[in-house]
Amino acid sequence: MASNDEHKFRYLLKPGNDFRLVRQFRAWVTASILLCLASIGLLFLNKEIRGEYLNWTIDFRGGTEIVYTFTAKDDPTKYVVPDTGKVREALANAGDEGAEVSEISLQDDTIQGVTVKTLRYGAVTPEQTTAANTIIEQRFNDKGLQKWSWSGDRVFVRSLQLIPEADMATALGEAGLELKPTELGQAKINSTPNEDTGEYNATFTVWGLDRQYGQAIAAVIPDVEPHAIQAFGVGAKAGDKLRNDGIKALFYAMGLIMLYLAIRFDIRYAPGAVLAMIHDALMVIGVFALTWTEVSLTSVAALLTVIGFSVNDTVIIFDRIRENMSKLKDKKIERIVEISLNEVLVRSVLTSATLFMTTLMMNVFGTGLVKNFAFAMNIGILVGTYSSIFLAAPVFIWMHRRWYMNPKARTRRTAEA
Repeated sequence: MASNDEHKFRYLLKPGNDFRLVRQFRAWVTASILLCLASIGLLFLNKEIRGEYLNWTIDFRGGTEIVYTFTAKDDPTKYVVPDTGKVREALANAGDEGAEVSEISLQDDTIQGVTVKTLRYGAVTPEQTTAANTIIEQRFNDKGLQKWSWSGDRVFVRSLQLIPEADMATALGEAGLELKPTELGQAKINSTPNEDTGEYNATFTVWGLDRQYGQAIAAVIPDVEPHAIQAFGVGAKAGDKLRNDGIKALFYAMGLIMLYLAIRFDIRYAPGAVLAMIHDALMVIGVFALTWTEVSLTSVAALLTVIGFSVNDTVIIFDRIRENMSKLKDKKIERIVEISLNEVLVRSVLTSATLFMTTLMMNVFGTGLVKNFAFAMNIGILVGTYSSIFLAAPVFIWMHRRWYMNPKARTRRTAEA
């Protein structure tokens, strides 16, 4: 005996909904164009005000990368797992809140360390350079000081009399800098006058970022001893190449996706999907420009993920449109698209909402690169869902009207012209 009980399901939207979405397409497309133009405008505004289009990280602008390992304070042979949150706190206390901190495994995963990336090339800040110059001029004027200049963490001094290393260490200490012990060969050069002029050409080096950051970390995590096992600079030229490669990757992805859609469906579907992808990328970039959020290689990975998500949603909508076009041949293309969108609307909203909540938790509770990735995904999911419905579908309708309706009449008009 059949039961007449109704299902107890809870629907986000009850089956049979019929939202008139097509009539709103013109307004949504206009809004999308304006937002894309605004995103591009923000890039040039940032360039004018801040000097850069986006807040590039060390990956694109260059800087210094340092690898640290940590041992127990009471047992130098025992390696400990670092707390990346406290490392970030230590670097923020040292005045470098924008530094990237990520975990790294060394020696076949037997040792856990951290990688610190910063835009700074040296430990000496412009303020410290100014203060040190003033102190050097006042302190060593009686030594026949001729000239001095800074290059990174080194100061080159030319004088008529010998400047002892201990005196220079005291002078730089007053500027908040710690002089590094001079190597034997350099110490000999510093203390030997030039045979022709009789002048002393000395080079003094202060401790670099690796030691400065190590001391800051040790102050926040007193039970560990940080060890800088590697420190090197990343040139701006290499950063430019990475940035250009990232942009190329985006265009290659769009080209391959367009080719896939042209093969999977037909050519009239591809332009809508590509325009939706370009729209999504511009929206994410625009938000990054507006909020001045750091843009790293992780951000590029997130942008590629957003494009993949957007295409997946668009393909599902296009698949339903193609299916209904064969079943609803008596209806106009606008009505077929509208019916198709209503049929997949709940699925698109639920899928997007689930992914959005997951990345939102990563954005709220995550830190560093995880937070950066999640932020891009949050924006991308919103605009990706929107563009699949209100941008890809209108472009498909336009392509269908322009190239697939009344082909004989269009051929006749072309021949007459």
